[in-house]
Amino acid sequence: MTTPPPAGRAKGGVARQASLTPEQRSANARRAALARKELASLPKATHGSADHPLRLGDVEIPCYVLEDGTRVLSQRGMVAGLGMTYGSGQGGADRLTGFAGGKAISSFINKEMMALITSPIKFRHSSGGGVAFGYPATLLVDICDAVLAARRAGALQKQQEHIAHQAELLVRGFARVGIIALVDEATGYQKDRAKDALAKILEAYVAKEIQPWVKTFDSDFYEHMFRLRGLEYPPEKPSFRPQYFGVLTNDIVYRRLAPGVLAALKEENSKGEKRGKLHQHLTAGFGRQNLVKHLGKVVALMQVSNDWPDFMQKLNKVAPRYGETIELALEEPDR
Repeated sequence: MTTPPPAGRAKGGVARQASLTPEQRSANARRAALARKELASLPKATHGSADHPLRLGDVEIPCYVLEDGTRVLSQRGMVAGLGMTYGSGQGGADRLTGFAGGKAISSFINKEMMALITSPIKFRHSSGGGVAFGYPATLLVDICDAVLAARRAGALQKQQEHIAHQAELLVRGFARVGIIALVDEATGYQKDRAKDALAKILEAYVAKEIQPWVKTFDSDFYEHMFRLRGLEYPPEKPSFRPQYFGVLTNDIVYRRLAPGVLAALKEENSKGEKRGKLHQHLTAGFGRQNLVKHLGKVVALMQVSNDWPDFMQKLNKVAPRYGETIELALEEPDR
């Protein structure tokens, strides 16, 4: 079988490569190797994606958390969030640098802020790709404060007023989100908030016929179960579970939700042509919400337990089985 001749861009690339001298080819190879080395050395975003941006009103800014915990806003998103045009290439850094160094606002920008603006953070997306650029998330707040201070001092030019208006909208959004987060943290509600939010999302946004198939038991639950049972978790086969894990799950989850729940779920599950998972038969609102809350309790206890007996002792105190007056000891963990 003969290989077809290159066409289009590939043909042009072959032609350009053929026109280079051996020295030029060697230099290109070195530059490519250095670029790959630099990319591999950059911090990686462990959380975040362009599909789930920070939303404040009509403003959407992609955000990420890097390996060292740094919260980063994308360069393009931050520039657009301030109401500026991005341009091309390194236009984002140039646009911000020009604005921050301009006559109207430079006196309100300190040296630390200017250093961050002129040297954006380089990082890698978790999904791969080339070099991404961003800024520490707190820099956006500092720039907004500087813009509003410049407006109060009457230093802004007329064509910059829209940036001040955008900065005001952002600051108001930060204040609303910030006070909610502070109250949730002070009251301890942030732990329950996440669980409630999941149940509400399921109920409000997922069609009822799809709800039973949304993943409920996440990897944390099973990773801790493997650890507490003295077994090695198989990351290469994350869906693998010893058969008896079902018996354990019934005991630590469904027997502790409410009286008779396990029996009712088993009966409902037996009616279908194809057996599914028990949690798929819970009601979308109350039942699923309480399951998620209970699972949060279970995983939290797993995290602070040394082995299965230790975990069971804690669980029996916090969430005992319904209809039992004595503690039943399960078998010893597998070794």
